[in-house]
Amino acid sequence: MYIKGVNLGNWLVLEKWMSPGLFEGTTAADEYYLPTQLSKEVYEARIKVHRQEYITERDFAAIKSFGLNAVRIPVPYFVMGDCPPFIGCVDELDKAFLWAEKYGLQVLIELHTVPGSQNGFDNGGISGVCKWAQQPESVEFTLKLLEKLSERYGQNKSLWGIGVLNEPITERIWDLIGVQERYKPVDPELAAGSAPISLDFLREFYVEAYRRMRRYLPEEKYIVIHDGFELKAWKDFMREEEFKNVVLDTHQYLMMAEITGCEQSIEGYTEYIHNHFAKDIAEMQQYFPVICGEWSLFNSYGCGTDTAGGLSPVHGLESKEDKLSADHKKEFYSQLAKAQLEAWKQGSGHFYWNYKLLLDTVNEPGWIGWDSWDLGKCVSLGWFPVES
Repeated sequence: MYIKGVNLGNWLVLEKWMSPGLFEGTTAADEYYLPTQLSKEVYEARIKVHRQEYITERDFAAIKSFGLNAVRIPVPYFVMGDCPPFIGCVDELDKAFLWAEKYGLQVLIELHTVPGSQNGFDNGGISGVCKWAQQPESVEFTLKLLEKLSERYGQNKSLWGIGVLNEPITERIWDLIGVQERYKPVDPELAAGSAPISLDFLREFYVEAYRRMRRYLPEEKYIVIHDGFELKAWKDFMREEEFKNVVLDTHQYLMMAEITGCEQSIEGYTEYIHNHFAKDIAEMQQYFPVICGEWSLFNSYGCGTDTAGGLSPVHGLESKEDKLSADHKKEFYSQLAKAQLEAWKQGSGHFYWNYKLLLDTVNEPGWIGWDSWDLGKCVSLGWFPVES
């Protein structure tokens, strides 16, 4: 089965730029600090209403109508409700499986955050902190959580697989992005000692996670490992007979291509997609089924300004001048969609980031170009092809 899916990001794992209203009245940049700046009652009410309204049964029906066959659901390390003050969300995940069954969609559960953070990104839960791999108790907590998820959902017919860990950051990307400059830590003491994760550590962790998860997860269910932003580093990994149905997940974004020198033009993007995205995935597909677990149409050219790798108005960078006509946008984004969808065919599937955002790009200044993250808008505007 070739996967054509979309992420349900910002539902169970919050990202401020995708839903700024949730953070209103606070200076919190991430999910970790949100409950520290709101009363217990206000925090719990906001989270409860958000989860009830952000994704509903109707959304699964819409996703099916887009011609897609799968959803990737990011979940936090507190999914089971055992890490106060954060609120568990296993009930929402249970509902998602029932909706998926009704509409014939497959589910990839994906562990998006861990205690101490695996990358220091805002989407890792706590900005500027990356200490998970240095904390044996946090690593063990993560392994036990993966066991719990495998046991709870392993026999569910709508489960496609479980992603072990989202975007663990390795040295090259840590340095390239400048994580602690881009995502400034609130508490320097808490962030002290933060560092990238070695590939050797990741390899050991993935093997241990696989063995523990397979106690509960039937062989036909996939175990998905992220490439740590080093797609070609895994050719000699899990070659043994023991490892079955392991999928390699890579995230390929045009905004990251820009950081590495991709020209900000339709010609530059399409050339990069062909020469890097497609070729690299085709090369690695010989070793693993490869999925592009996150991608989008977002790019700086569409914003009319260099976003420095996707910095938004939340980070202080606004794009205010709309340089493209509606027709130009439709042609431009349609070309980008076609080129990337062709590239992902070199592998085993893809998941768009993201299904929706809670942004008003018409009335709120600075968000020109950000509609391209929102698959629902992309479909409505004719930028993304809908397959019957």
